[in-house]
Amino acid sequence: MKAGIHPDYVEVLFHDVSNDFKFVTRSTIKTRETMEFEGKTYPLVKIEVSSESHPFYTGKHKIVDTAGRVDKFRKKFGAVGSKTQVADAG
Repeated sequence: MKAGIHPDYVEVLFHDVSNDFKFVTRSTIKTRETMEFEGKTYPLVKIEVSSESHPFYTGKHKIVDTAGRVDKFRKKFGAVGSKTQVADAG
């Protein structure tokens, strides 16, 4: 390999903010934030979805809606055409 042309490949902490799940893996991503995890400080990357919160892996359908669009749609159309069940919000 040619020296000096590859990015730094370091351990990075990924934080799934939807369920507060954290995991460490290696990446070349550059971040401004850091966080201490298990006694060590890592660069921090915040993500919305990981394998711990994605419906494909959990088997639960979870809707994240901040603007109330889903409730408005359900009031207008009900459950017509819905093939999934909504997981408990708690």
